[in-house]
Amino acid sequence: MEMEGYFFPDDLWYDKNHFWARIEGDSVVMGTTDFAQKLAGDIGYVELPEEGRKVQQGKPFGSIESGKWVGRIYAVFSGEVTAVNEALEDEPEKINASPYEDGWICKISPENLEGEKQNLMAAADMKPFIESEILRVKELMNK
Repeated sequence: MEMEGYFFPDDLWYDKNHFWARIEGDSVVMGTTDFAQKLAGDIGYVELPEEGRKVQQGKPFGSIESGKWVGRIYAVFSGEVTAVNEALEDEPEKINASPYEDGWICKISPENLEGEKQNLMAAADMKPFIESEILRVKELMNK
């Protein structure tokens, strides 16, 4: 799905903190959306979690920084971090260049995949949310 220049792959799940989840068997790969990376600008630093760290859905566990913004990374699922994208330590700009592929943040072994998936949105269901977010950002920029 594409909306006003922002791309959201149809095969992913999304949360209201602007993070995505790709379910791969018993694991979940997560990252930040195209919308969030474009708003942030050029990413200059990513604070990644440690492998083995327990995370909770909707709770922060890291941060992303650009020249104009510092934001938290929120877990899309509760569980254990099983891998981190160490390439982001030296090349955080991969999030800007490829938010859904090379710019992934971490992998999580979810505790309750089916139950917590209910708290996320499929791309097809995101249109009203993204429309309201685009409007909110435009209003903020006009102040």
